Amino acid sequence: EAMRYGVKTFVLFPKVPDELKTNLGVEAYNPNGIVPRAVSMIKDKFPEATVCTDVALDPYSDQGHDGVVSDGKILNDITINQLCKQVICQARAGSDVVAPSDMMDGRVGAIRDALDSEGFTDVSILAYTAKYASAYYGPFRDALDSHPGFGDKKTYQQDPSNGREALIEAMLDEAEGADMLMVKPGMPYLDIIRRLKDNSNLPIAAYHVSGEYSMLKAAVEKGWLDEKDVVLETLTCFKRAGADIIL
Repeated sequence: EAMRYGVKTFVLFPKVPDELKTNLGVEAYNPNGIVPRAVSMIKDKFPEATVCTDVALDPYSDQGHDGVVSDGKILNDITINQLCKQVICQARAGSDVVAPSDMMDGRVGAIRDALDSEGFTDVSILAYTAKYASAYYGPFRDALDSHPGFGDKKTYQQDPSNGREALIEAMLDEAEGADMLMVKPGMPYLDIIRRLKDNSNLPIAAYHVSGEYSMLKAAVEKGWLDEKDVVLETLTCFKRAGADIIL
């Protein structure tokens, strides 16, 4: 149905049964897992479609975090090793774009090296460059049952009060081989979209997250907002701020 309306790019996020979740997130690189199977099905039926896959361990983790946990801490380098296995699995299934959302340090460069070493030089990287430790993710985490099992994600996601950090992350991701840079959430961070647009030649993506969407839908259901008008205004604001891609 989406293809008929001219929507030809899709981003896949899995909801994984609890019995498949582990601290190492090994289900993330199961070639018979839900994401590789979905990618293959889409590409087989619609080879002209562009498929983007999320790269992170939280949907597969029994800890609910984006990385491997030990003694209450996220293990950056061990997590990156797992993410590299995940992207190779996704690329073999036919993913066109991999999107690391984990926020581990150095993961973009490691993922680029892993893809290139396996011959997937044409697979692009959409880096979650400025992903903030935001309260706007609640509905998505409810849907995927991926809330943190303890604490929060503030040790590896960005501080909402810190705008300059996004520029540092952008320079690092660009140097490591990212093809696109993402800001998440979108509407509350239009200033960050503009900063990245003004300081990078890479395409900038804005993620209109579940909390933003849910607020608009709730207001529309109450009769407080006109849905078409507010949706178009929201998307226009993303473009005005400098977004080349809107999720």
